[in-house]
Amino acid sequence: MGGDMAQFADMLHRFADMIGAQGQGGASGGPLNWDLAKNIARHQVVEQGDPSIVDAERRQVEEALRLADLWLDEGTTLPAGIRSPKAWSRSEWIEQTLPVWAKVCDPIASRMVESMGGALGGAGEMPAEMQAMAGPLIGMVKQMAGAMVGGQAGQALGALAREVTGSADVGLPLAPDGVGALLPAGVEAFGSGLEVSEDEVRLYLALREAAHQRLFAHVPWLRAHLLGAVEEYARGITVDLSGIEQAVQGLDLSNPEAIQEALGGEIQLQPEETPRQKAALARLETTLALVEGWVDTVVNEVAQGRLPESVKLAEAVRRRRATGGPAERTFATLVGLELRPRRLREAAALWRTLTEVRGAQGRDAVWEHPDLLPTADDLDDPDGFVHGREIEGLSDLDLTNLTTAAEEDGPADSAGKPDEKPEDKPDDEPDDPGEGAGPGGEGPRS
Repeated sequence: MGGDMAQFADMLHRFADMIGAQGQGGASGGPLNWDLAKNIARHQVVEQGDPSIVDAERRQVEEALRLADLWLDEGTTLPAGIRSPKAWSRSEWIEQTLPVWAKVCDPIASRMVESMGGALGGAGEMPAEMQAMAGPLIGMVKQMAGAMVGGQAGQALGALAREVTGSADVGLPLAPDGVGALLPAGVEAFGSGLEVSEDEVRLYLALREAAHQRLFAHVPWLRAHLLGAVEEYARGITVDLSGIEQAVQGLDLSNPEAIQEALGGEIQLQPEETPRQKAALARLETTLALVEGWVDTVVNEVAQGRLPESVKLAEAVRRRRATGGPAERTFATLVGLELRPRRLREAAALWRTLTEVRGAQGRDAVWEHPDLLPTADDLDDPDGFVHGREIEGLSDLDLTNLTTAAEEDGPADSAGKPDEKPEDKPDDEPDDPGEGAGPGGEGPRS
């Protein structure tokens, strides 16, 4: 394999710090060492500045979240979902949201580790005897692959932590149950250059956070529906290893620096173009768009008249999405998914129309069951969803006439006939059809 055993042992020794506890799969026991990912993400945010939350900031965030819930009581029938308002630093955001990220990312991480381990280990090209001898080496290569994927996940989460303003920026239920959180550093960064007071920016973002938490807390099927859709989509992702395979061809394994440089590139994810994969993508994008569109509709309606700069703040949120916000980049890095802002605008238009026609109660009733939710086709035709589309062949049928006719005919008996005697039936004819009839009521008895 190149190099003598002494050099190879030295290489393994120099990789020991990087691999660490990867052999145990980290604390979660999954394919990816999330302890390593967490440490890399936290190091990344601390390196660029992550001050601790002071008491004044904590009080400001808690008061903003409580006031936001009070205002939202007038804009939606869903009750408050925040029991514990929190102010998080960026490091705390990483710590608190990591369990959900692990669940979302483990399916694709497992595929990455297996694919990369096979490519780097070259087990398929070895005779059986050599595979047995190289077993520990191949295991070490898979550990290295897991560490690489963990490093990439950590870098993505570290970058995301520097952009988010709360726990629900990406539209997923990342916070623990009953927790709503804002990041004071993220709120300040969001308001930079807007020429809007920091209190108003904080309150607008608190409205968005509180609205998300109402959905996640009181739509019981939504959490599993969203996370299940992400996991199903991730299972259909293939890993493009062509760049890594090209980098490691002819690589001298006795040179750790060269190996680290060759494996330092970003892993490319490619979605499979299968009907199942397309259906999973459509379901996921539609549900995420509906969540964000509902939040936009409710928050902007509540903020109007209360926050003088609410229109400017709503436009800032839209620009952030249109230029590729944190959700798009993180999903693209971790599960190969990019959200389309166009779907979000269409979803918001549908919720606004639904509010105008049915009111807040009729709008929010759509969340009672997943089968009631608009589909991707409904986003293309919101008026058809709100007012009801004509069914081909039934456009001339007036169901109210059928109901009226049934009421005029009177109540029906168990056989489905009106409960009245025919005019030509003798008054003394027995009610029992068996009397005066043969067996089974067929004809007269002999």
